[in-house]
Amino acid sequence: MSDRTPNIGQSVPSREGTALLRGAGQFTGDIALPDALVLHILRSPVAASRLSIGDLSGARAMPGIAAIHTGADVAELGRLPINPVLPLDRMPDFPVLAHDRIDAVGQPVAAILADTADQALDAADLIPLDHEDSPAAEAGPLAERRWRAGDPDAAFAAACHVVSVTITHPVLAPSPLEPRSIAVRYAPETESVTIWQSTQTPHRTRSALAKILDLSPDRLRVIAPDVGGAFGMKGSIYPEEVLAVWAAFRHQRNVTWCATRSEEFLSATHGRGLTSRGELAVSDTGRFLGLKAEIEAPLGHWVPNSGLIPAWNAARVLPCAYDIADLDVATTARLTAQPPRGIYRGAGRPEANALMERLVDEAARVTGIDPLELRRRNLLAPDRLPHRTGTGNLLDSGDYPAAVQDLLDSGTANEMRAWRDARRADGDLAGVGVAFYVEPSGEGWESARVTLHEDRAAIDSGSSAQGQWRRTAFAQIAADALDLPVSAITVRYGDTGTCPEGIGALASRSTAIGGSAVQEACAKALALRAKGAPYPITVDTRYEAEGQAWGFGLCLAALTVDRDTGRITPHRISVLDDTGTVINPALVRGQIFGGLAQGLGEALLEEVHFDADGQLLTGSFMDYAMPRATDLPPIDLQSRQSASPMNLLGAKGVGEAGTIVAPAALLNAAIDALRPVGVTDLTMPLTPCKVWQAMQTAGTGQTS
Repeated sequence: MSDRTPNIGQSVPSREGTALLRGAGQFTGDIALPDALVLHILRSPVAASRLSIGDLSGARAMPGIAAIHTGADVAELGRLPINPVLPLDRMPDFPVLAHDRIDAVGQPVAAILADTADQALDAADLIPLDHEDSPAAEAGPLAERRWRAGDPDAAFAAACHVVSVTITHPVLAPSPLEPRSIAVRYAPETESVTIWQSTQTPHRTRSALAKILDLSPDRLRVIAPDVGGAFGMKGSIYPEEVLAVWAAFRHQRNVTWCATRSEEFLSATHGRGLTSRGELAVSDTGRFLGLKAEIEAPLGHWVPNSGLIPAWNAARVLPCAYDIADLDVATTARLTAQPPRGIYRGAGRPEANALMERLVDEAARVTGIDPLELRRRNLLAPDRLPHRTGTGNLLDSGDYPAAVQDLLDSGTANEMRAWRDARRADGDLAGVGVAFYVEPSGEGWESARVTLHEDRAAIDSGSSAQGQWRRTAFAQIAADALDLPVSAITVRYGDTGTCPEGIGALASRSTAIGGSAVQEACAKALALRAKGAPYPITVDTRYEAEGQAWGFGLCLAALTVDRDTGRITPHRISVLDDTGTVINPALVRGQIFGGLAQGLGEALLEEVHFDADGQLLTGSFMDYAMPRATDLPPIDLQSRQSASPMNLLGAKGVGEAGTIVAPAALLNAAIDALRPVGVTDLTMPLTPCKVWQAMQTAGTGQTS
């Protein structure tokens, strides 16, 4: 091997960023297909009703209209596969187009195919819809599960203190910059299609479409070009995308569809919205003895592929990294008459973490023990790892108490508390909140192919990307493994026609598992070369991780609350993260900062609202508040690196860390600020109106 400086651990400049900043990227909406039909979706303006569609002859006679389809045309299509992480009581419907019944506002009821988007809109105005009110049926649980370990009843009976909290998370709109879009090119000579789609999971799209349309997968090629954000929202296929591909085969024409921003608010998957209730049994010395929790997860009117993941994670991640042997945790997921709920950056991890960290703060209050110290003494010690929790998780590696001590030793906590106390002395409402977190990254397998030449190599990955610098990170891994310069490595992904079958970019898994697949493929190629194999050498590998790699860390947040308006102003956020082996520090910083911004959005600003009739009240950014750069306070980062034994790289997930930890820290900080005026509980988002009302209800000047 040469004495070349290792690339892993270096902030190698992003390959992707330069092209995108210059406007040289290619997104699905940039794909120009000749003679393409434009798909427009007519959506229901009401919820919970019987549907009938009147005479379509007038709409079909409009200029440029190729076809108008209704539910009867697609009634025989198959159902969307669902990841059964929770046992399903029954298989839910996948309504590509509503047939006899409407279950939610915005549900597709007709598909219009036209030469132009304007022509499709004109025709949509002539489609008569008749609705008859029909209350939504009371549905039992679609999926539920319970974990019980030890003897929680005895633990609670022996407790000196029992604290309880209830947390209802706001419903969130993921809102990537690029909306959902798809372009389908039909090839008459092979009766096949090439599909460009803004997706996290091109291989999943192909397999799901093949099942739903009853086609051989080799008739479908799916390409994910540049993807302008996803955050979990693009992890599943949607009815509109099925319609576009179905229409291409039906009419033997190219078809395109792109959602408007209003359609994204109305029909793309929403995130969060779970309600968590928990109780923590605590000894007189502050030891955590037992945990009880119940999770309620609304699903919307249909279930995307990963739709059960939030309900599962919100329960099974408990008790996070705390040493609690006796527990009783249950989760229930139900269909509702609203748009679908799905995975959104964190996907149940923020819900589990917020419940646990609010319980810990309440335990600190009743015991009088410092919140950081209480966490330090109850976190699992390093000699207890790997550790199997009562909900079945295998926590892999790290030193949780040392991370707390690092934050204490840095002086950050003391600085924030001194700032808070000084502001309080001046009559201000100021608070400091802390939260610990764990972030399980994905499990299972990923694929890679390496083609090695004498002085260069090409990597094809089964993973994908939506802004995570995957080409840069995988090139760093391959360059070190093959002893080549980074510039000699090319990386491709996101194309089912050229890349090996893989899972995609989900659950903070791609670097840990996809990167390990790259490393393994490179090692196998070198082994063949050492045996005398001639160039080029091509190796395919399917790498299976040993288990989930668990990142972890802490967040400290300091903020003020305006007495007159209830407005919260974050003052400072400090985080310490252990993400295992770091491939590219700049990549990690970007992921942490982005996650913190979205976590702050949930805590302080964002919420989807519906009225009593199921109408969406927050259908644009005029009504749905997104965080801006000016909403973020100064953020300082600290890091640890304890390599995970669960994958070749020793890497852990980091993409969801900020969304997991920031809401709990900010919520704890806000309650810390408002306890002097009698406020002991708050519900996110912590809007000025909500905070001001809480202060009025508590009574200014009262103490807890």
